[in-house]
Amino acid sequence: MSASETSHDTVDAVIVGAGFSGLYQLHRFRELGLSSRVFEKGADLGGTWYWNRYPGARCDVESMSYSYSFSTELEQEWSWTEKYPTQPEILRYLNHVADRFGLRPDISFDTEVTGVAWDDGIRRWRVTTDRGETVTAQYVVMATGALSVPKEPEIPGLDRFQGDVYSTARWPRQEVDFTGRRVGVIGTGSSGIQTIPLVARQAADTTVFQRTPNFSFPAGNRPLTEEEISERKANYRQWREQQRASGFGVPVEAPTRSALEVTAEERTATYQQAWDRGFLTAVLTAFTDSITSKAANDTAAEFVREKIRKIVKDPDVAETLSPTDYPIGIKRPCMDTDYYATFNRDNVHLVDLRKSPIVEFTEKGVRTTERAHEFDAVILATGFDAITGALNAVDIRGRDGVRLADKWKAGPRSYLGIAVAGFPNLFTITGPSSPTVLSNMIISIEQHVDFVTDAVKHLRDNGYEAIDPTVEAEDAWVAHVDEVARTTLYPTADTYYNGANVPGKPRVFLAYVGGVGAYRDHCDRVVAGGYEGFTLTPDTGSRHA
Repeated sequence: MSASETSHDTVDAVIVGAGFSGLYQLHRFRELGLSSRVFEKGADLGGTWYWNRYPGARCDVESMSYSYSFSTELEQEWSWTEKYPTQPEILRYLNHVADRFGLRPDISFDTEVTGVAWDDGIRRWRVTTDRGETVTAQYVVMATGALSVPKEPEIPGLDRFQGDVYSTARWPRQEVDFTGRRVGVIGTGSSGIQTIPLVARQAADTTVFQRTPNFSFPAGNRPLTEEEISERKANYRQWREQQRASGFGVPVEAPTRSALEVTAEERTATYQQAWDRGFLTAVLTAFTDSITSKAANDTAAEFVREKIRKIVKDPDVAETLSPTDYPIGIKRPCMDTDYYATFNRDNVHLVDLRKSPIVEFTEKGVRTTERAHEFDAVILATGFDAITGALNAVDIRGRDGVRLADKWKAGPRSYLGIAVAGFPNLFTITGPSSPTVLSNMIISIEQHVDFVTDAVKHLRDNGYEAIDPTVEAEDAWVAHVDEVARTTLYPTADTYYNGANVPGKPRVFLAYVGGVGAYRDHCDRVVAGGYEGFTLTPDTGSRHA
């Protein structure tokens, strides 16, 4: 019997979201013997990889690093086919995991959690859904994803457009054919950069509207060889340990020299080697000071700008595609297949929104300050309300009815990115102030889920009913995250890392930039110190409804 066919009023834990985080958290809670309900807004599991099924959707972390490590049997039985996995392959993998570990019966699909409220009387959470259901639980895990709430375009008149409108973040499940059509694409972040080359091959005409150019590296994607797969499977344990101790969550050879202490020829050769490798952080980790020194960073940025000039035939288009007003790597760079070369096609046009902003949608297309553009279809690749968007979208209320959105009005405050003071037994997987999107998400997800699971086990084994960070620990951690960020170039640019892409969103740096290894060490010290920074409440057993 599926979860949607049963009615559980009380469970040990509610998990919101059935992507990588939610599935693994359900598995770990089952190991503790906890009863759990998972609520998933989508019609099936997958989270980010359920919704983002646009043409060219592909992970920018290599497939054999972007996978669960908790089961050696799973590692050995699953074989990835490409260097960088496509959205369909990732979704097949997640479905395989769910079926292999029998996770589906505890998941309610097509169900959106609308409210999560702490009840001081029974010292449990009351979770409400859009289906009218209320479930009480001792623990709530928000596994809602860091990039799951699409950012709507700030352009009036979309409802007036009479053509088809597609969002890369909510792409239809059926195939979309753009053959012979005039298509406008708004946005050149990762989703746009992956979508544009494939749409341009189909469409009669493609117009790309760009506000901020992005640095993008060639993925060099290809099928994996049997030798590569066998070698990684034989050494998975060692590789996983290296992942957990690394900065980004994928091991790289640590640089030993500054970009400014080598000759121009040596520097170019080093960057070329990194470029040819086709790895997200290769150029950025080629030297020790790429993200801490503007002068060093400028050398990497100019190397990539020169690549763009060589690839794109029209000098004016190449210049428009070349970022010049922020350091490379400080906005998340992209991985692409033929993105820049696509602008050499006769049927592809680039509109610089800094020179000619969009004024409005019209019945036939889009009007900028310079002219009207007519389309049969428009694709919105306008990004996400990152990291905090999905959490603020739910009416979460902690002790004394305090709303999470109100507490975070001036910016998110969290201890370790996992827990929030005043919200006992509420856990946020890859939440703000953790490595989150500045990491290989699977490594961070597993570490967070393991931390939460171990904390819950500690509570239950030692007669505690609740865990809640202190305000002092929360304040100290937020200050530490900000302090570490300020040692780098990250705060110098307007990015979704600091909320600058969403009008009205507080400007707070949202991720821990110290690296997943250093972060893990800190979390381990918290646990070794008896959950230092947390208040553990003894279970008195006295509750009233």
